Amino acid sequence: MKFLGKVKSRFSSLTTKIRISYLVLLLPNIIFILFAFYNLQSISARYDEMLNSVVLASEFSLDFKNDFDYETYLLIVGNVSPEETNLPVLLSDARRVVENLKDYTFNQANMRRLESAEKYLNNLEQYTEHIKANLQREDCYEDNILIWENDVQIVTGLIQESINEYIYYENKQLQIAQTENRAILVRTIQLSVIILVVVLGLIFIISLLAPIWITRPIKKQVTREQKRLRKAELDLLQAQINPHFLYNTLDAIVWSAEAGNQKQVVSMVGSLSDFFRTSLNRGKEIITIREELQHVRSYLEIQQIRYQDILSYEISVPEDIFEYRIPKITLQPLVENALYHGIKNRRGGGKIIVSGENKEDCILLKVIDDGMGMTKERKAEVERGLREATPEESSIYGLYNINERIRLTYGGSYGIYLESEFEKGTVVTVRLPKILTEIVEK
Repeated sequence: MKFLGKVKSRFSSLTTKIRISYLVLLLPNIIFILFAFYNLQSISARYDEMLNSVVLASEFSLDFKNDFDYETYLLIVGNVSPEETNLPVLLSDARRVVENLKDYTFNQANMRRLESAEKYLNNLEQYTEHIKANLQREDCYEDNILIWENDVQIVTGLIQESINEYIYYENKQLQIAQTENRAILVRTIQLSVIILVVVLGLIFIISLLAPIWITRPIKKQVTREQKRLRKAELDLLQAQINPHFLYNTLDAIVWSAEAGNQKQVVSMVGSLSDFFRTSLNRGKEIITIREELQHVRSYLEIQQIRYQDILSYEISVPEDIFEYRIPKITLQPLVENALYHGIKNRRGGGKIIVSGENKEDCILLKVIDDGMGMTKERKAEVERGLREATPEESSIYGLYNINERIRLTYGGSYGIYLESEFEKGTVVTVRLPKILTEIVEK
């Protein structure tokens, strides 16, 4: 399974490299498009600011002179008192407008016009204060009228003229900016289309060449990994033959021979021979269910002689599924688990049943024992170990190996399923496809 993990890891790494290569191709185009859109957005924002400045200046130019001249006249003729006049408000609003226009203005000539407007506003403030001071005297009308006609109206006219010039040159800047924006937009679109076509062409070329320079090393790597995986599986299958089982069986044969129990010796030797014949089976990985059951029967016959006071068994599998295929040494480790972890841990012994069912879409083989069973917590741990890439617990490695071999051979919808209840027993179900030939599509 470790080799399979390496294969998956390398395929994943290769997929990542391919995605990165496509990203490298697309990244310059994406960066350029983002940069172009950023520039267009900046130019558009600048254009909006210039337009806002023109609108704001136009409103100021139309209203300010008339309002200020009229409000000053009302003050002079006494229709409003110095405390009630709106002149301070008009001046404050005008200064705020000029300050806002400065934020939108980048042309130096227009900036100087705004600075002139600020000076004119300061002059208007002085004239206003002078008029207010004159109102404290009784014969001030003629002096104030002269200030209004010769100073105030002339300065408000100058302010209006400065703002009108400001509007004129801002409009010219707007026209220039509009022309530049249009040219930049056209160039950006043209360059974007060229870059996109080039990138798509490179992607198309890479897509055509990729099978050559990608699949060739993959095929070599897969072939090597398959050979290593096959060897590892065979080694693992051989390791499933528990040396202790062999030693104990040979010891039991020796004891029976010493006791003169010739029939028992013959039976155990025959069963042991059949057991190893199926285990080796000339290197075949897939065998018939009939052969697998014979392997299990040989194992149980030997173990029943050793544990005849605590073990009984029954093999009840319908003959119509005998010729279907199964990975070698699938049931024997399950039977061994049932004996050592189920029956032996329960006082008074128990029974192991191997049964089978022929379903419409699959074959079900079950190993049932009435031993100790598992608690809910233990069952959850075992099921989690079966799902992990490498089980942490060595005691379930046999189950994990069987489950992974089945899934590797037939697909993820097949494998081992557990049912267990503490102190009542365990049922291990093996789900297999209905395949009658040795050719297996992995």
